Amino acid sequence: MLAEASLSIWGWSSLGVVLFLITFGPFAIFYLVFYVLCFVAGGFVVTLLFGRTNSEKHLEKCEQSFLPATPPGILKTLDELKLEVKLIKIDRRVTGSSFIDEPLQQVIQFALRDYIQYWYYTLSEDESFLLEIRKTVQYALVQLSTRSKEVDWQPYFTTRLVDDFATHLRVFRKAQESLKEKEDPKQRDSAEELLDSFFEAEVEMERKICRDVVCTTPKDEEGFLRDLCEVLLHLLLPPGDFHNRNMRYFVREILARGVLLPLINQLSDPDYINQYVIWMIRDSSCNYEAFMNILKLSDKPAELEAVKDKAAEELQYLRSLDTAGDDINVIKNQINSLLFVKKVCESRIQRLRSGKEVDALKLAANFGKLCIIPLEHILVHNIALQFFMDYMQQVGGQADLFFWLTVEGYRVTAQQQLEVLQGWQRDGKKQSSQTKGLLKAAVLGVYEQYLSEKASPRVQVDEASLAKLAEKLQKEDPTPEIFDDIQRKVYEMMLHEERFYPSFRQHPLYVRMLAELDMLKEPSLRGSDDGEGESFNGSPTGSLSLSLDDLSNASSDESMQLHAFISDTGVCNDHGKTYALYAITVFRKTPEGIEDTWVTYRRYSDFHDFHMRITEQFENLTSILKLPGKKTFNNMDRDFLERRKKDLNAYLQLLLNPEMMKACPTLAPYLNDFLENKAYSKGKGDFARKMDTFVNPLRNSMRNVSNAVKSLPDSLAEGMTKMSDNMGKMSERLGQDIKQSLFKMPPLKSEINSEHCRVSAQLDDNVDDNIPLRVMLLLMDEVFDLKERNQWLRRNIKNLLQQLIRATYGDTINRKIVDHVDFMTSPEQVADFVKRFRDSFWPNGILAESPPRRDKNIRMRTRVAAKTSLLAIMPDELKHIIGADTTRKGILRVFDMFQHQQLNRRLVYVFLEGLLETMFPQCKFPELFVKLHSRSERTHRYSQKLRAAQKR
Repeated sequence: MLAEASLSIWGWSSLGVVLFLITFGPFAIFYLVFYVLCFVAGGFVVTLLFGRTNSEKHLEKCEQSFLPATPPGILKTLDELKLEVKLIKIDRRVTGSSFIDEPLQQVIQFALRDYIQYWYYTLSEDESFLLEIRKTVQYALVQLSTRSKEVDWQPYFTTRLVDDFATHLRVFRKAQESLKEKEDPKQRDSAEELLDSFFEAEVEMERKICRDVVCTTPKDEEGFLRDLCEVLLHLLLPPGDFHNRNMRYFVREILARGVLLPLINQLSDPDYINQYVIWMIRDSSCNYEAFMNILKLSDKPAELEAVKDKAAEELQYLRSLDTAGDDINVIKNQINSLLFVKKVCESRIQRLRSGKEVDALKLAANFGKLCIIPLEHILVHNIALQFFMDYMQQVGGQADLFFWLTVEGYRVTAQQQLEVLQGWQRDGKKQSSQTKGLLKAAVLGVYEQYLSEKASPRVQVDEASLAKLAEKLQKEDPTPEIFDDIQRKVYEMMLHEERFYPSFRQHPLYVRMLAELDMLKEPSLRGSDDGEGESFNGSPTGSLSLSLDDLSNASSDESMQLHAFISDTGVCNDHGKTYALYAITVFRKTPEGIEDTWVTYRRYSDFHDFHMRITEQFENLTSILKLPGKKTFNNMDRDFLERRKKDLNAYLQLLLNPEMMKACPTLAPYLNDFLENKAYSKGKGDFARKMDTFVNPLRNSMRNVSNAVKSLPDSLAEGMTKMSDNMGKMSERLGQDIKQSLFKMPPLKSEINSEHCRVSAQLDDNVDDNIPLRVMLLLMDEVFDLKERNQWLRRNIKNLLQQLIRATYGDTINRKIVDHVDFMTSPEQVADFVKRFRDSFWPNGILAESPPRRDKNIRMRTRVAAKTSLLAIMPDELKHIIGADTTRKGILRVFDMFQHQQLNRRLVYVFLEGLLETMFPQCKFPELFVKLHSRSERTHRYSQKLRAAQKR
């Protein structure tokens, strides 16, 4: 039984094995063993990891039993995230003015959309961060608006801003002067040398500050902006946001690199400034004369090449047009003008590249024929007198000239005193003895200073004239004409003696005088029709085309009726010259009843020539007839032409008035000749008309010594006491002026250091107490470098400007400046600024694309256009006061200053510093800027230099 049972077990086992092998194959046993081993190993690993996890939990429980419990930050955060998001309420009021807040909110919205939302939504969809950012921005703007409202902006815009600009210009001028002293021509033309000279001059003026590192090193500039922005965030952000480092660094980088740095890059770009200059004076028409002067004075071949290429392009276009129409003459004139411009550019480029560029004054001096200006006109013109005074000082004739000027001043003062005396005598007042005593003291003062044996230097006149004068002084009361005889002899001596006026006409100073008077023609452009060598002697250089018989016949036709008026005006272009043309409709009725009507065309220069003719023939008309003044800017503007048309019409109607014709019967032939339908024959050349433009107004209202002495007393009608004091000081004042000009006495200590301080430090206490106007005068002094003039001319220019200011109510001008600042800072105007910024930065609500960099030729032509616009807006009246050449140099100096990006950056930072100091006066921004700019090595070297000088 046991054997059977054992057999059955092996049988069934064998059967099972056979069936397993048949079913799963011969390698199934190995798979089975592998599966069992894997099961055992997996169980072991799970058991090991489970035990480790339980061990770590047990250890944590043990540690927590000995350490203080920590707040479950993650669980707490998860619980807060599960809560409902709280709404953040934002007050949309920023400045308190609805005019400003509405466009400002749009700017904030656009800025957040285009600079933050576009990348933030890739990280999160939570709106709370954006709302917090907007809330912080509005809080900062509210703080900024509150500070702005507390500030009086008038002193900043009328004084500080102008002073910063003028001081920057002074430093630039000093840098240019230091470059001129360089012996190497390459150093004089090097931009790097100019930068070094500029910042050396800056540290001498600022002493503790030099912005060279900030303006020339991008890395240091970014560091400066980061430090400055962090200070501003401390002042403007809420304390919680500022102390949040992530938030502070985030906003600081956006302000420094995303806002301020791009803004400074744009404002300091010379091409942007040139475009802005053209836009600012866009209402002024382009002046052909100014454009040609800029081409002739340009020292940049790139500018000339750009203009030449544009002229060639325009020529090619015009030549391709069909010229078979009525515009053929216009097209031909344009072609001729472009050919002339191209020729001028080519000639100038050739001279610059050949290295044969010479001083235009020397070139003109060696050319030969120059305009002749009589001595009598030189003595009554400020600019001409300056050069003649310098020449007389060189040849030792200063005593004669100063005697003539002093006597001229004495005569005017004496006449005024006697007129006042006569008025008092008519009113029954007695002041004759006192006035005569003052006049006699003044006469004796002039005699002792110039004619006595003790005078040094002494005016050389014959003894007979001196004896005659001495006799008059003893026996007669002083009169205004007491020196006339000697003065006339001194004038004749200066006029005829070879070493005085005749030699002056051959001297380089005479050529410089002509350049200042804009009477110096460029030799390369001289021709037979430009009035070359024309002599101006105050009389007509041409004759009228009417005989004596014509005059007698015309004056007898008293019954002839003549009427005329200007019916229309337009702008014409002839050979590149643009000018206004006035259409005059004339009606004439003869005694026989025959009526005739025609239209004649006249230019303003024709009116000017006609006015010169009749005022010289009829001197009594000078005080009655006033021809509208010539203007250099806006002279082609439609509104200006309409105003001039109205003024010329009034001028013409006054001449045609029957009462005028009765008073001046011989005026009729001049009018007939002017109104005839024919080409007007000018009696004077261009030179004579140009001389008349400045000589006559100055001769009538601006005699140098006479006007200076007239302005010496504050008011002739205020009383004899004040007049007496001023009269007693007249001779002493003139003597001091003459000595200062003659011997060039050393200036006072404050004047010595004036070049090493800010411009506003030189405010003159003797000028009217109108601070904005006074600073503007100082800026004008700095632009045109009037300090280089002799003291006599500079004082006369100053007196003339003050007289012009008083004549036009200086307080009113000052008030207009202040009112304009108030208008520019009003809510409506600020809102307009914000709207313009919004529309230019986000046109139609879309962020504007960065404009591509402009082509070099376009930028060069923009330079030429900007210079032309600046030169064209300078009025002729200014040139007559300070000189044409000085005006051109001053304007070009300002333009050249803006063509250096590093220097422009310095000016922007100066404006920014002044703005912050004004807005936050309680903060120590001046000391902060000294620390921020302390990285400059120049300040350290200058400090060491000062310490070394003090030890000595």
